[in-house]
Amino acid sequence: MKTEVVKEFISENGTDQRIDNFLFKRYKNVPKSHIYQLLRSGQVRVNGKRIDFHYRLALGDLIRIPPITAPATVAIERRGISKTPPLHVIFEDEALLVVDKPSGIAVHGGSGISFGVIEQLRAQHPEMRFLELVHRLDRETSGVLLLAKKRSALVALHQQLRSGHTEKHYQALVRGNWPNTKQHVKLPLIKYVTQEGERRVTVATGKHNESDKFSSSKTMDSHTIFTLLRTWRDYSLLNAELKTGRTHQIRVHLAHLGYPIIGDSKYGDFAINKQLSRSRNSGNLERMFLHAASILINHPLSGQPLKLMANLPADLQTFLSHLNAQPR
Repeated sequence: MKTEVVKEFISENGTDQRIDNFLFKRYKNVPKSHIYQLLRSGQVRVNGKRIDFHYRLALGDLIRIPPITAPATVAIERRGISKTPPLHVIFEDEALLVVDKPSGIAVHGGSGISFGVIEQLRAQHPEMRFLELVHRLDRETSGVLLLAKKRSALVALHQQLRSGHTEKHYQALVRGNWPNTKQHVKLPLIKYVTQEGERRVTVATGKHNESDKFSSSKTMDSHTIFTLLRTWRDYSLLNAELKTGRTHQIRVHLAHLGYPIIGDSKYGDFAINKQLSRSRNSGNLERMFLHAASILINHPLSGQPLKLMANLPADLQTFLSHLNAQPR
């Protein structure tokens, strides 16, 4: 598939970003090496002049992009994405698009996944000139996912996330009876790669810091506040408030404390997960019981507080109903 020559004036959404990053986002399925070749050869021009990949776009710049050849499989894949059922929209205005992400769908393509939420939304809404993820959710996690429709909104929300001026709440069902009504968990985390090449996170110890497996990783502080919502004979439902947003933070904290999340395929109790997925009496839970229930932000344009919520999905509600029907 070959594109046409594109001539475009840079609006607010495209300002102050490098030309190479602008092109990477525009042509996600074109190899980066090809993009750089177009820049080096002068085929991409700004205001009629050659530029290198360091050039930062300014408001009103006129960019000329030559015809770009993309693999035919990309067009086929995009047609498939466009036929995917629309995601449930929680909130939308000129700056934000907030959706309720289902479990089992990645937020973006890559690592063997052909497409994710962001690719699906871009294909289904070609009229949106700018659409970027504000944050991420694990593939198995459902719930509130924020996307920005303006670069200014993206920058403002990233600043809120970095400064801790947001409030994120998750619901998690764990194996065992959680002992405390409210508990702060502060543990250092460290990333590593398994022998099979899979990325994992664990609680950092002195031994970890000395291991070659962890030598290139930095230890990260992490803080989660867990509040007990309800208990059953063998399970506890928790609210988890993230004070930091580290990779797999809630999952690793709970597994380390001996209360793994039900259905967690990376850090959970694999025997119990297998049993629950096959048991009709348990509701056949075939996913991780972790749900991004709500997030409180200040609107990136108006500054007004905005609380965004997603109800517990039907499969998780069904599982809780089975627990309610069992003797305590």
